[in-house]
Amino acid sequence: MKNINKLYPHLLALLGFVLISLIYFYPVLQGKKIYQSDIVQYTGMAKEQNDFRAATDEEPYWTNSAFGGMPTYQLGAKYPHNYIKELDYKLRFLPRPADYLFLYFIGFYILMCVLKVDPLKAFFGALAFGFSTYLIIILGVGHNAKAHAIAYMPMVVAGVLLVFKKRYITGGLLTIFATALEINANHFQMTYYLLLLLLVIGIYYLIQIIKQKDFKHLGLLSGTFIVAVLLAVGANATSLMATAEYTDFSIRGKSELTINADGSENTTDSAMDYDYITEYSYGIAESFNLIAPRLFGGGSSENVGADSEMYEFILEQGATPQEAQSFVAAVPTYWGDQPIVEAPAYVGAVVFFLAILCIFIDKRKVKYAFLAGAILSLLLSWGKNFPALTTFFIDNVPLYDKFRAVSSIQVILELCFPVLAIMGLQSFFKATKQEQWKALQLSAGVALGLVICLFLFKGSFNFTGAMDARLMEMYGSIGPAFVEALQEQRESMYVSDLLRSGILILLVAAILWAFKENKLKATVATIVVGLLMVGDLYFVDRNYVNKEDFVNARKMDKPFQATPTDNYILQDTSFYRVYEPQLRLQGRTSYFHNSVGGYSAVRPRRMDQLFTYIADNQIQDMLQTINREEMALGERFPVLNLLNIKYIILQAGEGQSVPITNPYANGAAWFVNNIQKVTTPDDEITGLIDLDTKKTAIVNANDLTIKLQKNIFATDNSTATITLKKHEPNYIKYTSNNKNGGLAVFSEMYYANGWNAYVNGTLTPHFRANYVLRAMQLPAGKHTIEFKFEPQVVKTGGTITLISFILIVILLIIGIYITTKQTKQLK
Repeated sequence: MKNINKLYPHLLALLGFVLISLIYFYPVLQGKKIYQSDIVQYTGMAKEQNDFRAATDEEPYWTNSAFGGMPTYQLGAKYPHNYIKELDYKLRFLPRPADYLFLYFIGFYILMCVLKVDPLKAFFGALAFGFSTYLIIILGVGHNAKAHAIAYMPMVVAGVLLVFKKRYITGGLLTIFATALEINANHFQMTYYLLLLLLVIGIYYLIQIIKQKDFKHLGLLSGTFIVAVLLAVGANATSLMATAEYTDFSIRGKSELTINADGSENTTDSAMDYDYITEYSYGIAESFNLIAPRLFGGGSSENVGADSEMYEFILEQGATPQEAQSFVAAVPTYWGDQPIVEAPAYVGAVVFFLAILCIFIDKRKVKYAFLAGAILSLLLSWGKNFPALTTFFIDNVPLYDKFRAVSSIQVILELCFPVLAIMGLQSFFKATKQEQWKALQLSAGVALGLVICLFLFKGSFNFTGAMDARLMEMYGSIGPAFVEALQEQRESMYVSDLLRSGILILLVAAILWAFKENKLKATVATIVVGLLMVGDLYFVDRNYVNKEDFVNARKMDKPFQATPTDNYILQDTSFYRVYEPQLRLQGRTSYFHNSVGGYSAVRPRRMDQLFTYIADNQIQDMLQTINREEMALGERFPVLNLLNIKYIILQAGEGQSVPITNPYANGAAWFVNNIQKVTTPDDEITGLIDLDTKKTAIVNANDLTIKLQKNIFATDNSTATITLKKHEPNYIKYTSNNKNGGLAVFSEMYYANGWNAYVNGTLTPHFRANYVLRAMQLPAGKHTIEFKFEPQVVKTGGTITLISFILIVILLIIGIYITTKQTKQLK
């Protein structure tokens, strides 16, 4: 009975998390779905995959609808024996995005319990973590995989801390499941950042172990972690192996080219260039957004309201109140260092104050590990604004150059600060009166002193944004006055938010002082501080994600509507590809057609280079000269032809588009009369600029897996035919008829890790041609050619996953048995 009573607070917390998640996103109870821009794009990318799965009950590991063809490993592929994913589905039982908010809460609550925080404070701490502005914003825009991975971070940290505290069985099991779930979330950038935090925590404990010379503990925890990591990785083997295999094929892999698109020398050794990695770098001064949300203008499009300077300015220009109200709903107030920001990364003024309190009052030295993790993430988030550290990490730290948007590493800070805050709050109530007063004075002095300094240094900022010059040009004669009003609006937001944060800090300090003076009970003080902490974040969050972001479910399930242009193209039932230049890196085209573009952070590198180096330039020439009567211009674009691009969709203004037919598309496959051998990727891609791709194929001699027949081009292949008979994501079938034999080129993306070619049922080698396509030598006569996508990585990974999960279950049973036995012995 005593044990059951101990569970009541945790059950109440769990129920509270469910209710708060549903209340915050209450439109889901009305059957609505949140409009997530990234998920809209994903829906376009994944439509062929989902349709094929629904129609055949088979899993397609390849899609033809994006970038000419690519694996679906990062598009939600379902792998055999992925029982960890099934467990994850059970934990995310609430409708989206309430499910991710619930995960935020429960994961952080478990971490607080491991840190021996009482349930009430742990409850408010979990809410503070979950409502951290950045974590809510990513749900609003659809960074679901990122949110998913962040949600399991606290749980992983909790398991690791238990192991370090010599709770090997409980900590080991929690580490296994939490790490497996973290990896399953499939956002390796977030998991990588978590590893950096764990490294910092590990260094802290390692120093303690060495000082104490507790080498037995070191051996036991090392063994526990090795087993936990191996099983967690093994339970996700297929996903990890497939992703690792695909990475070098994607833009995350290092380019083989030694030249840039403009012809200059490519000197970087990184997988991605420095500018791309650091494009989203947090400004150093902008970091104070963490304690006052709109110091740098908030998001790139802010609703400043009818009581703002901008509203008055618009009225002065002759606008009606309704027009002014509409205008101020989306004002470009952001003036920080990043190209675009949905909202500020605000951890909360109360959280910040309590975290400082922790440094002064909490006696547990583990606080320094979390503080170090927070500081490291802040410094790395500065990116190009702190080039010495950033360059060092890119050049020397393994895998760091695989990820862009360095500002997102602040998720570690957004985990560490709430941890410190609740540790500080817990310790304050346990400290002596003297310790409370001293810590309260110091922490209030630091927090309020920082706020006052920011007020005093206001004059050093000019509140000018990178877009102001363009805005001045856009607004013509009133441009200078508009920008001046915009700067005044930014200054007003700066002042008001600093004042707001200062007041919140004062209120919390006053409540804690009242407790010290015995004017408030501990429970009352905790609740009031908790409400201020969570309310602060809640009201900031509602400015960016609210009921207005929810739409009818159909709009998310079917986000794109076919245009007359789409319907015209879809009348053609042959196999072809579609190119929509203005939307090449969006998912809309993939929703309806086999597109050469798409929306993916891991798009195929060579396909992307083909456009950035050649096709994009050629299409710009076409856009300037082509009209629907001048189709002969199509002969000038060999890259479009070899990719079998039969239709080009051009935007005609006012949301209208027109289809341009390219009659020179090479078709699904063809025989060539010549081969042009080169030895470098540079020669491969540049050779395509003026190549007659119908007659000649460029092949890198290093890619040839067979020795070509000497007389393969000795005879004319003009009468030879090769016809596409069937085309599915995982399977393609052709028939050929060539009395002489020859070299066939297939307008399909070359991907060696899974695509197998069969001639009359016999496995036959094929190789890369024309930088991205497949080619193979065919003998004389009539033949059936089949391409089957049979990735060995899925078969091997599935076996490892099954074995790993069985071992996890066995360890779980053993762990429960031993723990139960130990508990009985203690009684």
